[in-house]
Amino acid sequence: MYKEKGSRFICYLFPVKDEEEIRLLLVRVKKEHHSARHHCYAWRLGTETLSSRSSDDGEPSGTAGKPILGQITANDLTNVLIVVVRYFGGILLGTGGLVQAYRSAAADAIEKSELIAIEPEYSLEVICRYEHLNQVYQIIHALGIRVMESYLEGQCRLVIAAGKTSIEPAAQQMEKIYGVKTGIPVLING
Repeated sequence: MYKEKGSRFICYLFPVKDEEEIRLLLVRVKKEHHSARHHCYAWRLGTETLSSRSSDDGEPSGTAGKPILGQITANDLTNVLIVVVRYFGGILLGTGGLVQAYRSAAADAIEKSELIAIEPEYSLEVICRYEHLNQVYQIIHALGIRVMESYLEGQCRLVIAAGKTSIEPAAQQMEKIYGVKTGIPVLING
């Protein structure tokens, strides 16, 4: 919590996966703090393709959402939602005071949070004959790749997942085995 001239700023930082989760969290925070005057927020999603949004929720334009988003960007965070709830204290803070208060509340929440680095993950479809399955599994295990799906009837089909540094070499090694085909890696968490 951050205080400035009687106003209280309560900040929440949430890890998020998609806009639907963001919407639900905003509803939850607004319900919990129904008597607060403002529920300002910013979020950023993605790894390779980034999307973001911010809201001043009734504060003067650019005084709340942008400073919150600025802290997210400055700390190079993604898949995160920051909500700052303001209980008005009776004293107007002015444009500069609001920017400073929202920026400080967001910075404080980031500083006190445990941040987790997440590597973008890709899926890859592998098709092979049963007699090549052992070689394919040797590559999978050697590179620490997880198998998401497997269909082992007649022609075998696997869907594997890993970070880019593992999935690309796996595809290259598997393509060298006669009769093994791989698709194009598809980003699944970015």
